[in-house]
Amino acid sequence: MSIKIRGSNAYGHSGWFTVYCRICNRKLKIGTDLVYKCPKCEKKYNAYFCEADARGLKWKCPYCNTELVPVI
Repeated sequence: MSIKIRGSNAYGHSGWFTVYCRICNRKLKIGTDLVYKCPKCEKKYNAYFCEADARGLKWKCPYCNTELVPVI
């Protein structure tokens, strides 16, 4: 008898791949949307940015002024 996992632990649940833009609080899905992050501030500030805000920031982190990189 196999047990089917349900809820947030289920395979394919988008909660594991969802982040929020640090500036506009837009919900971003990693793999579907174009998401940028700061490699230095990712863990400290949860620094993820949407494409529009990354362009407005000229692809520089507002906290440490390093180059933003796309999330793969």
